[in-house]
Amino acid sequence: MVAKMKLPVGDAELMQRMDAALAEAARLAGEWLVCKPGCAQCCHGAFAISPLDALRLREGMKALLAAEPSAAEAIERRARAWVAEHGPEFPGDAATGLLGETNEERERFEEFADEAACPALEPVSGRCELYASRPMTCRVFGPPVRVKAEDGVALGHCELCFVGASTDEVAACAMKPPHELEERLLEELGARGETVVAFALLA
Repeated sequence: MVAKMKLPVGDAELMQRMDAALAEAARLAGEWLVCKPGCAQCCHGAFAISPLDALRLREGMKALLAAEPSAAEAIERRARAWVAEHGPEFPGDAATGLLGETNEERERFEEFADEAACPALEPVSGRCELYASRPMTCRVFGPPVRVKAEDGVALGHCELCFVGASTDEVAACAMKPPHELEERLLEELGARGETVVAFALLA
């Protein structure tokens, strides 16, 4: 289980480089990027996270438990409620929290828990209570990011952002995440299998 592993030292560098990439993308985007605290559309729906993301979330929970025990306990309650509600339909191993890898399980995951709020989302303020420890998927949501598509590579971004921008204007603001460093850290970690936030928080 990833909960028994240690977060690689290089994760700090990964987070610094991600923050820098996001800051540069935001600078280039200007007013087209409308993401702001309390805008939580991207905090709903299940998505896969890596073993590295899961470890980072656990470290964030430990730090929050020491600093704000009531906040950490509330997150854990929300995570347990999430698993209780969606666990029976989880397309994978609900005992370990690992997502299934068959085509059928991947297809089921496409529409799994689509409207469910992330347990780390504070429902009143609409803010992430584990923001500094959030997964990579959360960190790249908003600015344009190159993603694999059926016809090659496409630029994906939050539908609330870049309203009225041309394709060229969007492309000029593309974020450049340090994927090579992330892949190296995952290889160093040696853990296999993806999970979702709720299971990671309860590992």
